[in-house]
Amino acid sequence: MNETSTRPVVRLRGLKRSFQQGDVTIEVLRGVDLDVMPGEIVALLGPSGTGKSTMLQAVGLLEGGFEGSIEIAGEDAGSMPTDERTRVRRERLGFVYQFHHLLPDFSARENVVMPQMIAGVPRADANARAEHLLVALGLGHRMDHRPSQLSGGEQQRVAVARALANRPMLVLADEPTGNLDEHTSERVLAQFVELVRGEGSAALVATHNERLAAKMDRVVQLHEGVLE
Repeated sequence: MNETSTRPVVRLRGLKRSFQQGDVTIEVLRGVDLDVMPGEIVALLGPSGTGKSTMLQAVGLLEGGFEGSIEIAGEDAGSMPTDERTRVRRERLGFVYQFHHLLPDFSARENVVMPQMIAGVPRADANARAEHLLVALGLGHRMDHRPSQLSGGEQQRVAVARALANRPMLVLADEPTGNLDEHTSERVLAQFVELVRGEGSAALVATHNERLAAKMDRVVQLHEGVLE
């Protein structure tokens, strides 16, 4: 096994984040250590308000103000300048949120093509990749529909396809089924896990649903700002 395959996709050491409210300091993360290995799907479990989203924002290089070390694929991403952080997000990371955030004036296919073209992928290749992902998610017959013509579960599956469009090393999912009913949640999550595994990506999935978390490779729990 080569060095790349044994090196964590994400390595967090001593990650801290606090917020000031008046004279009060609120410590959200108090020293998080975590390794996510290539191809591993890790559930980040905890009730709302425990800092799961804050932790994903740190790993996704979406926000500053953190203390500690954030390595993405062996690169010290936490101390990178803005343009380098943007490069790492574009080349290494994919994102799925609780709300799909699809572009309403574009079809499902176009929503998956768009991030690829921004990354410089030729249109024909981007189209082929979008079709492959959407078919894998059971949306082959819905590719030319706009978000308003899709159900909530279908919209979220398009968001999953978009997150995987540029073949990220790591997918960050923040309550990806939190806005769906129980039956749809289970189906979308099962398809998400199957597709992420099939693509060979790793994933860090924030959820408060213990039953869904148990379907992933490993569960870590965020409690009072540290992982258990």
